[in-house]
Parts: sequence; structure tokens; C-alpha cells
Amino acid sequence: MTQVWLSAAGLCSATLIGTALGFVVKQLPHKWNDVIMGFCAGVMLSAAILGLILPAYEQAGTQQWWVIAIGVLIGAMFLNLLDLATPHLHHITGLDPEQHSTNSSINRIMLFVMAIALHKLPEGIAAGVGFNAADTTDAWTVTLGISLQNVPEGMVVISPLLLAGVSKFRTFLISLSIALLEIAGVWFGYAAGSLSAHLLPAMLAFAGGAMLYVVSDEMIPETHAHGYQKQATYALLIGFMTLLFIEGHI
Repeated sequence: MTQVWLSAAGLCSATLIGTALGFVVKQLPHKWNDVIMGFCAGVMLSAAILGLILPAYEQAGTQQWWVIAIGVLIGAMFLNLLDLATPHLHHITGLDPEQHSTNSSINRIMLFVMAIALHKLPEGIAAGVGFNAADTTDAWTVTLGISLQNVPEGMVVISPLLLAGVSKFRTFLISLSIALLEIAGVWFGYAAGSLSAHLLPAMLAFAGGAMLYVVSDEMIPETHAHGYQKQATYALLIGFMTLLFIEGHI
């Protein structure tokens, strides 16, 4: 139980630290914003593969590979459905509903924010389920990997919301809600995993699919949209190798 609390607190704290830094920095130049987001994408990609999908495959066994494939696809498709919800998020942003229906920029920003928010839950679940195993190495690998990307991810959420006209108070509440989702996810994953070991591979695959979708559909295109794609690509590789290094030393 102590390990679960430590994991939940670590994930939440990392997001809040990133939020605080985001308010201090306020607006990064596109170059550094793309580099930081590229690093986040690399860490998330590595965590999705090494900490979620591969452990899910190992737990399910070669005969159940289709469970993992379906789980990954469902996780990605679930996030894809968020695109339909973004025009109806004016209650969250405090902006006029017409701005959401006519401004593609705010809709894109909110899709990005909601994608981050939604994958916090399966991220937490991914960390939580691992603490049911006798060996909690994979659980701590996922926790450390997610924590690493939570700090810069918390930073890059702040600036787009403020630039879109969302108040600082609402921006903070949105960031806090995102952080708390991870705590809920950790405990939900731990509880569900303790009830049925058969759920673990599917839940891990779902989380992995959600993270892969965010990386491919939101993060990489965003880092390649301002002329700094080379820097962002190398930052992604560094982020990917950072988690490789961490896993090799746990």
C-alpha cells in the first residue's frame, strides 16, 4: 500500500511541478517548446512500449496476442473520439460557446489538453496494476517514466490555454484536475488488478494505445509545425533513450 501511495503522489507532484514552471515561464519560444515536447514524446513512446505493451504481451502469452492488439486499438480509438467532444468544452474553459464552434485553434488546443487529461487515467492505471505483481520493477519503471514526462508536459499545457484566453485560475484548476486523475488511476488500477489478473494485460494495452495515439496524433505533428522538426526529433530520441537508461538501472 505504501508503494501505491508513493507512486500516486510522485505522478501527481510531477504534473504540479510542471504546472508551476509553466506559469513562471509563461511562454516558451517555439524552438524550446518543440524540443521539450519532443523529449516528452520520446519518454511517452518508450514508456508505452517498454512499460505497458511489452509487459502486457508477456503476461498475456503468445496465444493471446490478439487481446493486446485489440487493447491498443481501443485505447487509441477512445482518444480519437475526444475530437467530437471539444466543441462542447466551453464550460471548462469559461469561453463563449461560439468561440469553440468557430475557432479551430481553441478546439485543437482543448483536444490536446483533453487527450493529456484522458491518458493520465490509464497512465495511473498502468502504474497501479503493476504493484499487484510480486516483482514491482515494471511498475516503478512506468512510474519513473511517466513522472519524467509529467514535468515538461505540465509546462506545455499552460501556455496554449493562456494564449487561448482561458483565465489563470481556470488554467490552474484544469491542471490540478489532470494531476488528480493520475492519483485516481493508480488506485483504480491497483484495485482492479487485485480483483482479476486477467484484466491486467488488456488494461496495460489500453493505456499503451492511448499513449501511442497522443504521441503520434498530437505531440509529433505539433513539434514539426514550426520549422524545428530536426531538434524535436533528436529530443524525442533522447527522451526514448532516457527511459531505456532508467529501465536498465532499476
